[in-house]
Amino acid sequence: MSDPVSSPGSGDGAPAPEQKKGWLRRLFGGGAAPAEAPVAAPEDPVRDAEPVDTVEPVVAPVPDEPLSGEEIPEEAVSSAPEKPTEKKSWFQRLRDGLSRSSSRLTTGISDLFTKRKLDDEALEQLEELLITADLGVSTASKLTQGLAKSRFGKDVTAEEVRTALAEEAARLLAPVAQPLVLDATRKPHVILVVGVNGAGKTTTIGKMARQFREQGLSVTLAAGDTFRAAAVEQLKVWGERTGCPVIARDTGADAAGLAYDALQESIARQDDVLMIDTAGRLHNKGVLMEELRKIRRVIQKLDPTAPHTTLLVLDATVGQNAHQQVDVFKEMVDVTGLVMTKLDGTAKGGVVVALAERFGLPVHFIGVGETAEDLQPFAADDFARSLMGLS
Repeated sequence: MSDPVSSPGSGDGAPAPEQKKGWLRRLFGGGAAPAEAPVAAPEDPVRDAEPVDTVEPVVAPVPDEPLSGEEIPEEAVSSAPEKPTEKKSWFQRLRDGLSRSSSRLTTGISDLFTKRKLDDEALEQLEELLITADLGVSTASKLTQGLAKSRFGKDVTAEEVRTALAEEAARLLAPVAQPLVLDATRKPHVILVVGVNGAGKTTTIGKMARQFREQGLSVTLAAGDTFRAAAVEQLKVWGERTGCPVIARDTGADAAGLAYDALQESIARQDDVLMIDTAGRLHNKGVLMEELRKIRRVIQKLDPTAPHTTLLVLDATVGQNAHQQVDVFKEMVDVTGLVMTKLDGTAKGGVVVALAERFGLPVHFIGVGETAEDLQPFAADDFARSLMGLS
């Protein structure tokens, strides 16, 4: 638990000091912080491995078959006529995408607080609920401390608790909610994209490329995950759809050499952006670490300041294992920002708050669906309110 905080003001409903025990004594007595719950090692071959040869049939003809291992681009869907639907705002899509995470929290908080006094036992149970929602021990402690400062000993409703928690979560998230800013003086601005296989790196690159193109920027894509034919082919599909040149080589080619060639061509074209995909084989960490470091060394021969951005893409469905992945990739490369994907497929959305509280790395984008519009810049207030099921 975090550093002690000042005791709440004495009021008519406050319990006598000798009654404050358990969680309250730890809160105001400065007890030692509990250790973080252990997480599974990221080198899980089942999670990290993904098929590269299997393709799934598509019900309607499309230019390319969907590729296994990552999300399917939004265009790879049935061409049958659909009923017109009202276009949702980003906040509505965010709320829908976080519905699994928010329903767990809202249901749990409603069960705990039905005209109930915010006492020692209630705070203990609330902290346990937040931990099960993947906010982590330290973050759950900070959120409940903030709630106790202003409301301890008072009757509270579930909505009041959710509102207060959203405010505390937004306060923790605000410092990391930073948009990705491209340096217009760089031609190109080089973005190195890293992460484990299956996290959604290639799809994220494609979605970002589309958004950059819509802004009128010129973009080149480099298929640096040379060991997975599926990743190379999928990036080529995104290149065709977005009108971006894709630099690729044969399977097993040297990734650093490919990155060098891609940067050389991108400089010659005076591109605005170069995005480099990379492998993510954590089951062979030493080889992967050397490969990523070699990519950095090689492209710095052409531009000593490159890469200008190093994005770590994280799959929200892994929950607390995301902490371990951040640790590993921070050791390998200088990670400058995070992208959190697949928040719509998990009840573990609270991990975003935990990562912000622990690492303080900028969260540039979050993804809550398959379309390019479902990847958007991270906004602290919107995320916190959606996480707590508030409109």
